[in-house]
This record gives sequence, C-alpha cells and structure tokens, in this order.
Amino acid sequence: MPGLSVALWLLLVLRTALSGMEVQWCTTSDPEQQKCSDMSKAFQRAGIQPSLLCVQGTSADHCVQLITAGEADAITLDGGAIYEAGKEHGLKPVVGEVYDQDVGTSYYAVAVVKRSSNLTINTLKGMKSCHTGINRTVGWNVPVGYLVESGRLSVMGCDVLQAVSEYFGGSCVPGAGETSYSKSLCRLCRGNAAGEGVCDKSPLERYYDYSGAFRCLAEGAGDVAFVKHSTVLENTDGKTLPSWGQALLSQDFRLLCLDGSQADVTEWRRCHLAKVPAHAVVVRADADGGLIFRLLNEGQRLFSHENSSFQMFSSEAYGQKNLLFKDATSELVPIATQTYESWLGPEYLRAMKGFLCDSSGLPHYLHWCVLSTPEIQKCGDMAVAFSRQGLRPEIQCVSAESPQHCMERIQAGQIDAVTLRGEDIYTAGKTYGLVPAAGEQYAPEDGSNSYFVVAVVRRNSSYAFTLNELRGKRSCHSAFGSPAGWDIPVGTLVQRGFIQPKDCDVLTAVSDFFSTSCVPVNNPKHYPSSLCALCVGDEQGRNKCVGNSQERYFGYSGAFRCLVENAGDVAFVEHTTVFDNTNGHSSEPWAAALRSEDYQLLCPNGARAEVFQFEDCNLAQIPSRAVMVRPDTNTFAVYGLLDKAQGLFGDDHNKNGFKMFDSSDYHGQDLLFKDATIQVEPVGEKTTYLDWLGHGYVAALEGMLSRQCSGAAATPTWAPPTPAAAPAGPFGQPPPAPPVKQLWASLTLPWNGNLLGNVYKYGCSPQ
Repeated sequence: MPGLSVALWLLLVLRTALSGMEVQWCTTSDPEQQKCSDMSKAFQRAGIQPSLLCVQGTSADHCVQLITAGEADAITLDGGAIYEAGKEHGLKPVVGEVYDQDVGTSYYAVAVVKRSSNLTINTLKGMKSCHTGINRTVGWNVPVGYLVESGRLSVMGCDVLQAVSEYFGGSCVPGAGETSYSKSLCRLCRGNAAGEGVCDKSPLERYYDYSGAFRCLAEGAGDVAFVKHSTVLENTDGKTLPSWGQALLSQDFRLLCLDGSQADVTEWRRCHLAKVPAHAVVVRADADGGLIFRLLNEGQRLFSHENSSFQMFSSEAYGQKNLLFKDATSELVPIATQTYESWLGPEYLRAMKGFLCDSSGLPHYLHWCVLSTPEIQKCGDMAVAFSRQGLRPEIQCVSAESPQHCMERIQAGQIDAVTLRGEDIYTAGKTYGLVPAAGEQYAPEDGSNSYFVVAVVRRNSSYAFTLNELRGKRSCHSAFGSPAGWDIPVGTLVQRGFIQPKDCDVLTAVSDFFSTSCVPVNNPKHYPSSLCALCVGDEQGRNKCVGNSQERYFGYSGAFRCLVENAGDVAFVEHTTVFDNTNGHSSEPWAAALRSEDYQLLCPNGARAEVFQFEDCNLAQIPSRAVMVRPDTNTFAVYGLLDKAQGLFGDDHNKNGFKMFDSSDYHGQDLLFKDATIQVEPVGEKTTYLDWLGHGYVAALEGMLSRQCSGAAATPTWAPPTPAAAPAGPFGQPPPAPPVKQLWASLTLPWNGNLLGNVYKYGCSPQ
C-alpha cells in the first residue's frame, strides 16, 4: 500500500539519520564503565540506534561538567544531583525510573519512631537519630533539609554537620567518620559483629542503608529513623530474613507527620517528610529528550527480562549496586515537562533549599543597616561581641538616612540586612524585591510573632453600639501614626467608606467623624482641636496631647485608660492591652480594680465579642518586624547566625556582656531589634513579604493605597527633594521607579514627619 511504503521510507530515512549519530553516556567508576561498555555492545548487536558510547568521569559532578561542555551527553542522577545540574548548569531530566507501580516515579521519605514513643516532628531536638548514610537522599538530605528549611534546625556559616551534631543527642550517620563531628554523628554506629567498619558507608556497618537505619531504631540505639516509606513493611511481619528482624511487627512503629501528629506506617501517602523523585536521565537543554528515550526504550524492551543476555537493571554481575540505573528499576518512562523543578516537585525542592548551603559562597561580613547614632553604637558592640564568640559571618555596621535608603542600598548590594516594621516590609518587598530572613517573637506564652489591632468598648447593655455606628462617638488613640492606635483603625474606617477625606485632609475627616478624641502627637500645631479634646496631660494638667508619657492617655495603656475613665467611648489598642491592665496585672492605681470581663471588642462584621476572642474579632493582624535581605542572600545562614547569637546574648541576664534585645544602655528604644523581642524566629514557609505580612494586613494596606481621593493636598511651602539616583535592580535589570508615596512619605513636616505617608495610605495622592 502507498501509505505503508511512505511509512517504511520514513523509517528508513530515520534509521539512516540515527546511524550517523551517537549518544555519549557518562560513567563514574570502573564497574559502571564496564557495564556501560557491555550495554553498548548489546545495543549494537540488536541494531539499536543511535550508537551508545561510554565516557568515564570521576564523579557525578564531573560528568555534569562534561555534559555541560559537550564532551558527554547523558547520565542518570538522583534528586540532589538533578537539582544542582538543573539549577547551576541548565540540564534537563528526560527519562525517569519507575520502581514500584504503586508510587510510580517517586517514593516517600518518612520519619519512623516506636509506637511507645510520644515524639513528634517538633520535639526531635536532643533525640538520638538513625540515618541511612551521609548525603543519602532519604536518610540525610531530605530530613536535614526539612529541619533547616522549617526553622527547627539553625545552621551557622553553612556548617550543616556541626548543626546536626548539636541538634541531635547522638546519631548514626554512616560515612560521617571522616568528618570533624564523627564523635556525635557516629555515636550510635556499631560496625559488624566483629566491631569492624564502624560508621562506614558500607554493609560493614550494621546500621547502614534503609534496613540498617531501621534496625538502629528497632534495637533501641536511636529514637527516630529516617528511611523510605516501604522500609518498615519490608523488615517486619516475618518479611525479613536477618535474625534481628524476625520478631518485629509493623504495628509497633509509627510515622511522624509534618502537622505534629503520628500515623500508622501504612499511611505514608499523607504522613511523610517529602515525596522524593526517582532517579532520572539528564541531558543538555538543547538535546533531544525523545531521542534518548527511544534509545533506552528499545534497550529495556530487549534487555530488562530475566533471561536477557544483558541485564539493564541489574548490577550483580559487576559486584556493585545501582550501576547506570537503580537495580530496583522496573521501567523507564519519558518525562513530559522537562524541567528540574517539575520533576523534583515542591516538597523536595523545599527540603533541598534548606539543605544546600555552600560555606565557600558566604561573604565574610554581613553588612547591617543602622539609622541613628545610638543604633550605630549598639551595632558596633554587637559586631565585637559576635566576633569574640567566633560567630560568622561577622557583622559590619553601615549607616543610612532612612529605612528606604537601607532598602535601596541592600538592593544595590552595598548593604545586606536591616530590621523593618510592617509597612516598610511591604515597601521593601514590593518595590525593592527584598525577602524576610528572620522575624521577632514578642509573646512567649502563645508563640505568636504578631499582634492584633482591636477596638475596645465598655460592656454596657444600655449604650451598645457596633463598629458601623462609631460616627459621633468619642475615640481614644495611643498616638498619631501608631499602627494599632491610628494607622489601622483610621485606615479601616476609610476603607469601609465611613471616613471620606476631602482634598486628602485625613485629619479633618477624622475630627469630623468622631465628636471628640485624644490622639497624642509630637507637636499639635495645625492640629484639629477636637483630636486633643479628650486628652488630659499630666497630673498638673500640663503637656496636654503631647506624644509621650507626660500625657496620661498616651500609649496603648493610656488609650485604654481614656476609655476606663469614661473620657471616650472606644479605644483602639493592641489585643494584649486589656489583659495587661486588668485582673491585677497592673500596679497603676487607675487599673487596680479593673476586670477584663467588663470590656468587649467591636468586630468588623458588626457584632461584639469577648476580649479573649481577639483572633476572630480584630481590625487587622500586625506582623512582627523582620530582618529583610536580598533574595540571593542565604536566609538560612542569616538566621543561623542570629539564632546562635541569641543563645549567647538574647537573655538580658546573660554573662556575656552584650544584650541583643535591650537598648537601655544606648539611651534609645528598639535599636536593631525591638526591645520587647523574646527571641528571633525563623521565617519557615513565610519566604516572601506577602507571606510574612499575611493576607489580611496586605489587603488592608493595599485597600488604603488603592482608594484615590480627588483634589490636592494643601500646597506645601517647600519643594520635594530630588531623589538620589536609584541603584540597579537585581541581575542588572533597571530599578523600579520610586512610587509617589515614598517620595512624599520621606518629606518632613515641622510637627510630624510621617503625615504625608499616612495621608497617601488612607487613600490620598498628593499632587
């Protein structure tokens, strides 16, 4: 038939073309080179095209370099090597291995404990650990990477081995005997029956590999074993030949889940550390992946059977394991989406992100941005204190004129880190591309690293009103420009349409909305009088409405006192304010007899709630401050440094001299870190400014920014300063133009330096 003739002709043309081609396979050892040579001859005898040539390298890394240089074409790699080859050299996976039809081209890394154990993934510190071997995917890379990425394990100076040796209370990590931390990492290892090969990355060590790590747990040497999902089932219930496992029952072991729970060993699909990709064949980005699969598919069709003259998926004849392909491979399949990210998957990528840290790539100094003379002094003392304790990278202090100036210089690579608050974090992330590396924690009792803005009222059934009925009421605010006392409540009321500024005059709009208020401010010149009407000053009636503690209604406790003493109808404060000043928690005379149950919260949905229901009834959740860095900065190294430092200097009563979270010696407040900080926290999964700030806060902030008002602000008598030349953006891209908000927010009025920034936030765009 003509159609058949055309098909045969095309096939002949294809075979003729392929006969002139060759695929150079890279091997990493003499046994693998021998198997590759035998495979090449077998393919040639069977007429499989194109020809297969074998190029011997010294290691997988060397082979990747040869492929990148065009001196080889393909190699089979594990997940960690695929990550490096893809990220650093642009190689792509084209053919994947299948081991088990039940899980396909993947398997699962799990953490196993005895059923009698009450351990969770959150309580592993100080426990004894069993690993398949150093640098093994399931037994080392995934669990260590997960612990680092999640913030449970901090790593200073990218020294992962030191971090693990200090985190666990002894381990068996076969292959760690040659490291500087063998005393800890090999503590649980036993060698063979004769005591030979202790901690070797070989069968001489009885606790080596999957079964060995599980045996380490089963025999009581360790508290947790990091293995693959099938290990327990393969070594229990009479399925194992070695005598050590004959009496073991699978029901006597449990898995640790990422949510802090435990699960049966059969529930590995939902309870695992990461889904681990199978090994895959990688090639250069411009190579024809389909050609490689056709070559190997022809090979596996002929040489994967038990009676085949050559065995593609067996290395027994060469006295080794897993040569060219893993011996457990049952089939090779083509990879559709040929990128390393899609093959590895999000769980594995997160784990590898935490694990891969090259100490040689870390800078010697971490340049910290400081904004005032007291902060320079504290930073200098911090640098000296850290250096004396051998902490690295070392700190160098670099001054800047403003938070925005810090952001510009960090983006330009002149500075590395700065601690910023919420709205500055937003600008740093959105405009300058910075990311959080660590955060502050303020409330140890609930582990929270943020606080809630609430509207507090007296419990009064005869005078009950809602958040939607605040017009004409008397309001108490901690201070002009404070996040919980002014920014969020006013912004919320603007966003909901209750306050509608005319000509961008927010102050007048607020003074018209509330009948009277107390909004302490630094200098009340040009300030609407009603915003100071409720203020009382000091005991002699002086310093009325000033923005400091001389005004009795200043601050969050002061705003609450304004409500308590019936000066106001509503107080805008933090969620802890009521608890701090009631039920005997305050020694102040005005608060001595107060009870928390006499107060309620106004909710955005128009309801009222009890003061302890702040998580469900608040105006916004304010994120804690965060250390912001460039996205190419190793955030794990930054947190590792700070975590090590706070162990030495975080306690105000430490004997090492310097106090990280106390600014009293420098005659300032909140220098480098907020003084209320209990400890520095890892960012965990909150790796972007959006993640850190949270949806509610960002939505409120952007809602304010998006509400433009008509007209112009009062014409200033000064001209906006000419902005400095902007630095280059990341990777040489042109920098984003500074938004109008930032230029105006940087201006300084005689009586409040942040007014125009706040005006813009509340929906006004000065012209």
